[in-house]
Amino acid sequence: MAAIEADYLVVGAGAMGLAFIDTLVAESDATVVVVDRNDRPGGHWTTAYPFVRLHQPSAYYGVNSRHLGSDTIDRTGFNAGFYELASGAEVCAYFDAVMRHQLLPTDRVTYLPMSEYLGDGLVRTLGGEHIEVSARRLVTTHVEIIVPSMRSPSYAVAPGVECVPPNDLPRIRELRDRYVIVGAGKTAMDTCVWLLRHGVAPERLTWIKPRDSWILDRATVQPGSEFAKRVLRDFSNQLNAVIDAESLPDLFDRLEAKGCLMRIDRSIVPTMYRCAILSQGELEQLRRIEDVLRMGHVESIEPGRITLEGGTRDIEGSALYIDCSADGFAHVEPATVFTDERIALQAVRTCQPAFSAAVIAHVEATYPDDETRNAYCNPVPYPSVPADWLRMMLAFNKNQVHWFSDPDMMAWVETSRLNVLHHVSAGVSERAREKIISVLTSQLPAVNEKLEKLLAQA
Repeated sequence: MAAIEADYLVVGAGAMGLAFIDTLVAESDATVVVVDRNDRPGGHWTTAYPFVRLHQPSAYYGVNSRHLGSDTIDRTGFNAGFYELASGAEVCAYFDAVMRHQLLPTDRVTYLPMSEYLGDGLVRTLGGEHIEVSARRLVTTHVEIIVPSMRSPSYAVAPGVECVPPNDLPRIRELRDRYVIVGAGKTAMDTCVWLLRHGVAPERLTWIKPRDSWILDRATVQPGSEFAKRVLRDFSNQLNAVIDAESLPDLFDRLEAKGCLMRIDRSIVPTMYRCAILSQGELEQLRRIEDVLRMGHVESIEPGRITLEGGTRDIEGSALYIDCSADGFAHVEPATVFTDERIALQAVRTCQPAFSAAVIAHVEATYPDDETRNAYCNPVPYPSVPADWLRMMLAFNKNQVHWFSDPDMMAWVETSRLNVLHHVSAGVSERAREKIISVLTSQLPAVNEKLEKLLAQA
């Protein structure tokens, strides 16, 4: 049996794993073995639907040491006026370049693709060889991303029913009388917009949505100096909404009124929040779809009929069902990031997993013990329901308070390419930046206290 010694064994070469390795290798002399079941880096991006794009700007996605994209502003399409969104193909090519051109040339990273981690340091390659890895730390991603192409539908599909993942859509050229989109998350939103963009009339779409979602406006998460005031205003509006809110419903009314959150159907109270980001153009497209089924989850599909938790629906004519119901970030309770010989990669900032992984690597390389490290990396829960908006803000605010108290940590955070606020602070004067930090430092304790009171109502 072959044997490898390293400081870290990282399971998975997805976005979080690579962001962690990139920062760790840059800031220490550590050696790393990364095991991945895919044949190339990128994690779920390697199996994503071909028309997928980032829903956050390319400017702060990927790894800290390498820019993604060219920092250009789109002039056409539903993202017009905003910074570019990398396609799935671009993201995969980017992560491949990170591995081949940056990590492997250090001679401190060993990459084992098409391999399975069996536990206890044991790795099995595609050819059946077993490799024993002796490492000081085991690094895993705490929450696995599941996309539709990675599993079969969770409901029964009868023979004669054409039900496909969104990956198959570009290859299907024969027209259908009706296109039925199953799922309420960002994948379903992307699929609906793709069909509309390619000329499928909204009257031919049926959208099955077990839940409606609160959505972030892409205008409020833009890099660049021209957007800095808008982004700062949005952040201030969030804090003020929390302070002024009298109840949870009142909070979300205020957040919507201030443009911090949006919903597709203003007559429906959302029961979901997953950090999905849309432009106003995409939002308006989705509002064109009128045949929306809110009858719970699909239980089965047979020719001409859908059975849902709340009843049945007949479908006339030829129909194509597009399964977009995979869970994405599965709901898993947060775990302590640093424990003995393990590191559990997870969010430590709201809605920014890659930046979070880089933070964890920086803290690992910089601070002397796990108790200190965990104080900087309070886990931020992955959201599912609207109340998680509050839980995420509360957890992240606690991290920010700790970061603000450490000038060295703040210096690192402010220069991190992956950090949204880095792009904001780069677009304002030094005096304005100091004022922002001062205001945040003074306001966060009161905001956190109010968040806890509001969460007591949840």
